[in-house]
This record gives sequence, C-alpha cells and structure tokens, in this order.
Amino acid sequence: MNVSGRELMRLLEHDGSISGGRRTHGVFYYKQFPGEERPRSTVVPDKSTPLTSSTLGAILSVKQTGLGRAGLERLIDAQ
Repeated sequence: MNVSGRELMRLLEHDGSISGGRRTHGVFYYKQFPGEERPRSTVVPDKSTPLTSSTLGAILSVKQTGLGRAGLERLIDAQ
C-alpha cells in the first residue's frame, strides 16, 4: 500500500487523532481511547513520498494508532 506521510496525517486527523506539534522527523499525533489510561501516540514522517512498509506497519500497530491495515483501508475508502 503506497501512502505518503502527509496523506497519513490527513487520514489520522479524520479518524480523530490530534496533532501535538512538530518533532525532529515529523509530526506528533495522539488519540485517547475509551478505557485506556494514557493516549496512544506516534510520530508520522512529514514526507510527500510513500512511507516504507515497515514504517507504515509500525504506525498502524496496536501500540501506536491501533488502526491496522484494515482500518487504514476503511479511512481511505471513507474519503
């Protein structure tokens, strides 16, 4: 799946993630999930080129955004 960092940022914001500002390598995002004490967070590279599959997989993991590939496809289809 070819998704750029900037496109992923737009999709995460559409899903309810909140931008926490710029970091050295990208933009910090966080989202509070019901029943969890702390919000989940991630840094998305601010790139217009497609993210590598390992970077995209890490961002979509349960530990960071919890979307998974199916969740990403759902967000893309909703656009």
